Amino acid sequence: MHLKNLICRQTFNNISKFNRRKVSSLPRPLFNSRNTNFSTSSSLAYRSNHSTRAEVDNFVQPSWIFNRCISTSQGALLRDSSSKDDESEEDEATNEFLSRFVWIMRGKLSEAYPESDRKTIDAMLLIIVEKVVSEMEKGGVEGMTGTAAATPSEDFSEDLWRTVWEVSQVVLEDMQKAQKKEKMKKFLQSDDVKEMCRFAGEIGIRGDMLRELRFKWAREKMEQTEFYEGLEKLKEEAKEGQEEVKSESRATEEDGVFLGAGSDDSVNEEVPNVVTLPKRHGKLKYKIYGLDLSDSKWAEVADKIHRTEEVILPQEPQPISGKCKILTDKILSLQIEDDPSQLLAEWVELLQPGRIDWITLLDKLKERSTGLYLKIAELILGEESFQANIRDYSKLVDAHACENRSEDVERILKKMNENGISPDVLTLTTLVHMYSKAGNLDRAEEAFESLKHQGLHPDMRVCNSMIMSYINAGLPKSGESLMRDLEKWDIKPTEEIYMALLKSFSLLGDVNGAERIASSMHFAGIQPNLESCTLVIEAYAKTGDLNKARQNFENIIKLGLKPDDRCTASMIAAYARKNLLDKALHLLLQLEKDGFEPGVATYSVFVDWLGKLQMVDEAEQLLNKIAELGEAPPFDVHISLCEMYSRAGIEKKALQALGVMEAKKDQLGKEGFTRIIQGLNDGGFVEDAKRMLALMKAEGISVPESLKISMMSSTIGLKTQRKS
Repeated sequence: MHLKNLICRQTFNNISKFNRRKVSSLPRPLFNSRNTNFSTSSSLAYRSNHSTRAEVDNFVQPSWIFNRCISTSQGALLRDSSSKDDESEEDEATNEFLSRFVWIMRGKLSEAYPESDRKTIDAMLLIIVEKVVSEMEKGGVEGMTGTAAATPSEDFSEDLWRTVWEVSQVVLEDMQKAQKKEKMKKFLQSDDVKEMCRFAGEIGIRGDMLRELRFKWAREKMEQTEFYEGLEKLKEEAKEGQEEVKSESRATEEDGVFLGAGSDDSVNEEVPNVVTLPKRHGKLKYKIYGLDLSDSKWAEVADKIHRTEEVILPQEPQPISGKCKILTDKILSLQIEDDPSQLLAEWVELLQPGRIDWITLLDKLKERSTGLYLKIAELILGEESFQANIRDYSKLVDAHACENRSEDVERILKKMNENGISPDVLTLTTLVHMYSKAGNLDRAEEAFESLKHQGLHPDMRVCNSMIMSYINAGLPKSGESLMRDLEKWDIKPTEEIYMALLKSFSLLGDVNGAERIASSMHFAGIQPNLESCTLVIEAYAKTGDLNKARQNFENIIKLGLKPDDRCTASMIAAYARKNLLDKALHLLLQLEKDGFEPGVATYSVFVDWLGKLQMVDEAEQLLNKIAELGEAPPFDVHISLCEMYSRAGIEKKALQALGVMEAKKDQLGKEGFTRIIQGLNDGGFVEDAKRMLALMKAEGISVPESLKISMMSSTIGLKTQRKS
């Protein structure tokens, strides 16, 4: 039996009953679909009583049958159970029409009745589509147009009936546009159009003009083809009409029906050429390309496809005019210190914006003022109509991170956590770079661990930033451990990373670490150079391992490299640790025979060495040589001079050097303060030593125990002298 017999008559009565209510008693939402507005609140009024709902639940089982582009030939929608004819005819146009129609009507019903569940909506759709299919069986898809909309229905109200036919008209128009678009694509790739485009390109037509001409030529070619196809169709229809007339007259003669003598004119009368669409035979079957999609998983696939299309397909912002345009101009003209909250609230109330409208406004703000753009973009993250996602947050984080604005980044991250959004890979990568650059090792490690928990190995740039963060924090071993992880992930560390780790181990005097990095560079295929060898020598010089330092120095010469001023200074410093001045001078003489000329670094080491030996005149001679080179003495030289003059008791020069140190106290480390204070104390400048000790404590530098004991003994000795 037909589906109409399955659904009780009470459902139809309820629909008609509620459709006859007054329009003012029901909400009237406007439904916008494909640039056409429909008011369906009064026409789609539907409410079932308890018994009707129970019947619908019993007879309407598959809730997914009306999903977009999903149907089954076994559904109750188009089945005629009394017919046992299994012959099926596929009609792509009909399938597409039903798919589009059901999709739009489902949206209208859902918006008009938000409290109704899916089964109730499906029951409404069953009744509506049953009627539409019955009309289609009379004249096919084209039968949905014409004067049928004006014909009242026994089951539906006038408003509902009119809405059904308006949706049908929209669907047919969209189908025609899609068909025309597909046809246009073929003509764009036709040989004639390509030839004309090729000729246009040869004569210098390019860009947008060539694109417009191509579409123009393709459209003209399509219209020409359609014109000739129409002529051929008319010719065939005329021929079929003549053959039909001949067959009818032949059948009349065979039946013994003859016309009279005076009726020759009636036989020869020209039969009017009426062009009609062929009638359809058999029942409509709702299938897609012959595939039976009765499984419920296809409904989920269709929903996902539709949601994806909504994201991918470009949208257009609403037109802005009148008061809304004035508000938009005011927002764009704001200063960064102004509060845009009130203007934005009025703008939202007037425009009722969607996400595309917000994005358009932000793009305009970004062109005017980056600061105002960031401020408003952060302000609208909580707007429901903006529909903020993880990319909106990550863009703001990246923008603030590029300017090293850590406080702003922390504020954005706090909002993300409040809204239940976890940072993605891009956001975490940005955080690692920012915290590493700012020297915040703890937060950099936290972001790096979160990045690894995402299931992906961090890339080379992120690992480089993290290694440099360890190096800047004085933890080269942690950086080396991360570099080993890179090798496990088949990522080859760069030469810059090796050199940065080698330099860090060298500054700390960690000989083992420096040797490990040097060996890793060798196995990685990086040839040793003067810089890497110098760093290894500096490491041995800090530990006082003279033999290893001299061995690496000789290796530099064996490699065919010439030691420079810095390399020679490192070797001289190794001799200074052992106080072997004669060997250092012998090495310097040998290098000078080979063309080496000492520079500032070498002279600075000798000045410091001679200062500790209280060889003031020799140190000052070397200081003059530095001045002859046209360069200012390094900062370490001033520390050596202050210590030397203080121990020698040369008050004027000692205080002069001390003034330079006080002016640059922020550059003095623990070692520098200790040397100056100890020198002042040993030279008898106890008050100056106490003042420098107070500066050392003010800088937050811990005082060595040996220095404390020395200062206490000097203070006691000074008091004893005063008493005596």
